[in-house]
Parts: sequence; C-alpha cells; structure tokens
Amino acid sequence: MPRYRCGGTVQPVIDLADAQRHVMEHCPVLPARGAPLREAVGHVLAAPVTASESVPPFANSAVDGYALVASSVSSASVASPVVLPVVGEVAAGAHTERVLQTGEAIRIMTGAPVPAGVDAIVMVEDTERLDGGNSVAVRTSIDVGAAIRAAGDDVREGELLYEAGTQITGAVAAVLASVNARSVLVTRRPRVAVLSTGDELVDDGGQLAPGQIRESNRTMLLALVADAGCDAVDMGSVRDDEAALERVLRDAASSCDAIVTSGGVSMGDYDVVKAVLSRIADMSWMQIAIRPAKPFAFGLLSAADGREVPVFGLPGNPVSSLVSFELIARPALRQMAGHLEPRRPTVDAVADAPIRRRPDGKIHFVRVTARFGDDGRVHVQPVGAQGSHQLSATSLANGLAAVPDGDGVAVGGTVRTILLSLG
Repeated sequence: MPRYRCGGTVQPVIDLADAQRHVMEHCPVLPARGAPLREAVGHVLAAPVTASESVPPFANSAVDGYALVASSVSSASVASPVVLPVVGEVAAGAHTERVLQTGEAIRIMTGAPVPAGVDAIVMVEDTERLDGGNSVAVRTSIDVGAAIRAAGDDVREGELLYEAGTQITGAVAAVLASVNARSVLVTRRPRVAVLSTGDELVDDGGQLAPGQIRESNRTMLLALVADAGCDAVDMGSVRDDEAALERVLRDAASSCDAIVTSGGVSMGDYDVVKAVLSRIADMSWMQIAIRPAKPFAFGLLSAADGREVPVFGLPGNPVSSLVSFELIARPALRQMAGHLEPRRPTVDAVADAPIRRRPDGKIHFVRVTARFGDDGRVHVQPVGAQGSHQLSATSLANGLAAVPDGDGVAVGGTVRTILLSLG
C-alpha cells in the first residue's frame, strides 16, 4: 500500500481519482451467504438466478368478463349484440372441468384459469347480463387471444432472471417469490463501525462546558452508512485517550467489516486518532486535490481472525466529512456489498446561478440543489453558505457540482454533478 506520511513530512497532494482507485483496490467484495428471500431485500445477488417455474403457470384472464370462442361473437355490435348462454363461472383460485363449446360463455374473473375450448375473453364493460345471469349480451366482436395471459407470458421456466450484482428491491423480491425462489445467494451486507473522538464532544443532552460542542458527525455518518445499504454499528464517542481508542478500534475490527472515523486526519502535529492508527494499522495519510475534504486517511487494521478491515479516516469538519464519505467511502462500502456500479449517478447539469471560485489547483465540490427543468435537463444552483463547517445549508443540498480549477461556471454553463437524490 502506498504511504502518504504524516507528521513533520509534507504530504504530497494527489488527484481524487488516484485516492479513489487506491481505496477501491483494498475494499474487495465480501463473502456470499444464503438468505431467506424476505431477509435478502436490500442485499445484492452473489450469483445469477434462473427461473424454476413459469409465470404465470397457466393461461389466465386479464379482465373480469366472459370467456368464449371469438367466432361466436364475430357479428356483435352495440346495435346488434349477440346473446350467449352462460354455462358456468370460474373465479381466481378456482377452475372448471367444463370444455366450452362455440356459442357458449363462461363468467370469468381476473386471474382465473382459462377453461378448455376458450380462445378469447370479452371484458364485462362490453356486455350486459341477462336472465338473472343465465345469459349475456355481447356488444362487440373480439380477436382470438383477447384478454388472455398466456402461460409463461412474464417469465419462462429456465430463463435467466437476474445477473449477479443485481440489488434485491421490493419488485425484484416479488419476481423471485413468483418463481418460488425461497432463498437466494447474496453478498453479505457490510457491518460498518462508526465512531467519533474528542474530549470536546457532548452527546448526552447536558449543558455545554466552555470549549465543548454537540456531537453531530457520528449521527450524520451513521445515517449515511445506513443509506449506503450497510449495517451501521454505533461505537460511540471516545475520549482523547490512546488506550481507550485502541480498545474501541480493535473491538470494531473484530465485529465489523469496515470502520469509519471523523477527525484527526489533517496536518496537525498530534492527534490521538492519528497516533493510534499510525501504530496499529497500515495507514495512508492523504492530501487530495479537492475542496472541501482535502485531508483523508485510509488503511487496513488486522482483526484477530486474520481479516484486513478497511478504516476510513474522514475530516472533522462536518461538510468535509460528508463530501469525503460520498466521494470515497460510500463507493468503497457499496463495492464491498457487491454493487457492480457503486457510485452515485453523475450528469451534466445546467447552472441556473453563477458558481464562483478562484483558481487553486483543486476541484471544488459545490453543494447544490438539483431539479429537472422543462427542457428535460438537470438544473442546479448553489445552496447558501459553502464553508466546510457550515452544515446547515449543505443539509438541504441534493447534489455535488464538480467545478474544475479556474474561475467557476457562468449562468447557463454546464457542470458535472453527482446526484445525491433527485426529487
């Protein structure tokens, strides 16, 4: 693993792509496991799934109406309906042994099996019930096959349904249930430990003493980890005590697949996080050519069982912490979960307001609100304050506009934008 040293040595500034590549290379996909279907929702398939049954398993009605032989009503119209005797009825979940003859009709409900002899179904809206239901007037002609769902019309037995890497959404789970896939092989969802450090942090609701602040980064990161599809594990706030921090980190490594911390990754002379991680883990301390979130740390901490557990050291400023999580930690965690495309979608958006900046050799990730315009394109404009400590404005952003080095983007200009969400 390349080493970007900390302490008194100046850390080289590296490109974002290099930092991302380095992290992704050390965050392999987790092992697969079998899971009952309902517990598998949200996971990613670790193997292809082939249909063991056809869907639907039998020809069935697409409407409530009357099953018949299409030629029986070839002359039917509103002005001159054709009257047929109703010789039976079949509801969803039932069936009939009756073989329909030309000139007869069977009342049928949506989803019910199509009786033998039937080649079309007329919807109830095009009929009139007569003689207490013993006969029906059909007011339209219909084609052979009308309103009949053929067996296997949705899925055929033996068909490849989903490739490995497919996320199991509610709709995917429904399809798997329809072919009797009661359990599936999925990539194990990463358990991610989240912790904060610092004597200044207060999270017990008590009064603030001089120099203290409310804990917020851990609260944010727990939510971001969960939103990424991982199981977030709250390891609490740890005081600035090396022995205590080492104990928490080793406990996290023994029970989790990755660790996320915030703070202690900048160029300061001393920090407990830096001191402990430099001693117990193989760390890279980076300065990335972006703003915010220039400082970032990544490394591997050996667990007692021999696993190498990734450690993501995010900056302490809340906006920097959020941005570095989105750019680097989130894609890596989703790769570990088996996602084939772990990054968020990125689009060329139209700037509805000027996005100003000064040249400094960095890419600026400006927090923006994004929306679809009447032209079908995504339009963005910066949220309020853009300081790395000013989270309140950033909290309403749903995009990160990547503004290249230079003077910024004028109104109407195009800016590459990562979509965090798009309502």
